[in-house]
Amino acid sequence: MTFHDAVSRAHVVLAEGAVIERLRRDPAVTLDPHVLNLALLNDEDGRRRLARIYRQYLDIGQAYDLPMLVLTPTWRTNPERVRAAGLADRDVNADAARFMMAVRSSYGPYASRVYVGGLLGPRGDAYRPAEALATDDVYAFHRPQAAALAAAGVDFLLAATLPAVTEALGLARALAACNYPYVLSFIIRPDGTCLDGTPLHEAIRRIDGEAKPPPTAYFVNCVHPAVFAAALEAARARDPQACKRVGGLQANTSLLSPEELDGRPDLDSASPDDFAAAMLDLHHRFGVRILGGCCGTDDRHIAALARQVAPLSDR
Repeated sequence: MTFHDAVSRAHVVLAEGAVIERLRRDPAVTLDPHVLNLALLNDEDGRRRLARIYRQYLDIGQAYDLPMLVLTPTWRTNPERVRAAGLADRDVNADAARFMMAVRSSYGPYASRVYVGGLLGPRGDAYRPAEALATDDVYAFHRPQAAALAAAGVDFLLAATLPAVTEALGLARALAACNYPYVLSFIIRPDGTCLDGTPLHEAIRRIDGEAKPPPTAYFVNCVHPAVFAAALEAARARDPQACKRVGGLQANTSLLSPEELDGRPDLDSASPDDFAAAMLDLHHRFGVRILGGCCGTDDRHIAALARQVAPLSDR
């Protein structure tokens, strides 16, 4: 099964839970201020710590024999940040992709059910749409990272935690130029809008109309399942067809708004079973196939989710 098949036809696909936020709260780990968890690839201890988290998620997927998405540790690895971190002399995106594919390959036959995504993020603060790049500037800014991840052989590209449609549209053009399957993932509000105020259905229609080829699917991340449900209900009332393009959710465990979560020193979390039940409800109500975690989640939440969705899997 290809990534496109998994997104479009598989009944349910498991996605990883939080990685950066778990590392941020590990007293033994110091994240780089520019490239965050990518810097852990610089030494063996860091690589072990990073691999341990990914393996926790992959072990769960393997135990329940679920197709699974995992993402490279490259959310902040654009050329500007790579230069600021003093890593411009290395192909760090390719190194991260090779790292993830090596972790996957260690899972034997199950590796064929694991899809490695090349992860990109916005240039500025993901919670502040005013910091987003204008559409005309995005292609040149993000294209080098997208091209490096695609050349390294990932299965798909994912631009996540997007607060503004201007940057999302430019990213879509940059990712489309790689001739790879790609996904855009927004942060949304309960009223069905992106953080910049654009209604989600309008964002999807515009990007689908202007990006050639359009995204394989749209995801949402970094919001609570209840926020997602309210937003999808509002957006579906305006344009049911556009909202069918939303195929995945990596959810927070907190109901707090992006502004309330930004810079918060402690986690606002929910129980794994409550999280899993809320995600399963979204699958039934909206047909969302790709289900995983974001802020506040760990292996316990993904394990609870896998237990809930495994009976639905078309193995």
